[in-house]
Amino acid sequence: MFVSKLDRDWQETPFLMQGFMIESLDDIDTVAEFSQHVWIDAVREQWIPPEERGVAGPAIAKSTSYINKVAAQKEHEAALGIFREAKKLTKTLLEDVRLGGVVNTEQAKATVKDCVGSILRNADALIWMSRMRNEDEYTAEHCLNVCILAIAFGRHLGMSEAELEKLGLCGLLHDVGKMRVPPQILNKHEELTDKEFNIIKAHTVHGRNLLMSSPGVPNSTVDVAYSHHERVDGTGYPRKLKAAGISDFARIVCIVDAYDAMTGDRCYSRAIPSTDALKRIFQDRGTHFDERLALEFIKCVGLYPPGSIVELVNGLVGIVLESNHRYRHLPKIITVKDLNKPLEKEQVINLNEIEQKTLDKGFLIKRALCDGSYGIRIRDYREKGLAFTFA
Repeated sequence: MFVSKLDRDWQETPFLMQGFMIESLDDIDTVAEFSQHVWIDAVREQWIPPEERGVAGPAIAKSTSYINKVAAQKEHEAALGIFREAKKLTKTLLEDVRLGGVVNTEQAKATVKDCVGSILRNADALIWMSRMRNEDEYTAEHCLNVCILAIAFGRHLGMSEAELEKLGLCGLLHDVGKMRVPPQILNKHEELTDKEFNIIKAHTVHGRNLLMSSPGVPNSTVDVAYSHHERVDGTGYPRKLKAAGISDFARIVCIVDAYDAMTGDRCYSRAIPSTDALKRIFQDRGTHFDERLALEFIKCVGLYPPGSIVELVNGLVGIVLESNHRYRHLPKIITVKDLNKPLEKEQVINLNEIEQKTLDKGFLIKRALCDGSYGIRIRDYREKGLAFTFA
């Protein structure tokens, strides 16, 4: 309801606007505290079936606030071991499914639990690891990356640790149905035919069936495997669900899945910078993606997430080690190249400190780059870059 008039002067109340929408029981209580009666503007609305309605309140109710327990530099060493083990287990898990087995649920849950532990200590370290890619291992890496990013996003949203473990499992297993898609279609470099695209789209149904037949898999994980390609405007697949017909976990994985796919090289398309991927998510909010979750994801990832390659105004090129959650445009980086001259020494630079001490605009970021730009690949700095984080 829209309150257009009160039984007293607006200036005698705490309301900022002369006229406002009642959106919650708290709003009603506040109005009742200051007024005996109010005038309401009637609004004629078309009835919409429940499954097609948007969600009126916050997409996720925040229950927990987190702080980093350790510095990103310290967590890097632990995160590297966790990432290597998780990647190995994810490849094994998917290969077992490809060969006709069921999902090893306990192994998957243990992998997710380790990832949750690292992200709760400091999310930047494991997100850095997720930027190290190998096109030949795309499906396994993508599943693990979606798991990591979904957990980090859930942390940002204030989910409990138990919810983060459920969400991480959803991310890890969201594409398990692709193990039932013929490799020659899944890895095809040329444009897919309509028939081939329909075979690809069937991975959502395969995923649901595989997870339903695997012991110990939560219902939420089955739902996300089935629904992560649905769109809030009803144009997705396989069921063309709309708005509130799509679960919160499916909406989250939908966004994270799209972001990781856009920022990684695939057999049929090249990666785009993180900033461009976020622009596309912003443009598709409210149609493909849940609007509030899309905006929160953009806040969570920030302009230059850990593992991004960035070019500075002064010609230095670096890899982002750690986000600056207060000044998003001034992260901590490792310099790895100088476009103007040979680089004397790779070193860690906190752009925020440089900016405050020198006011040198040359240390502002000019643009974000794709992995591989100027011959720089994140995986080549797996050991070298991590060593510099302790410099």
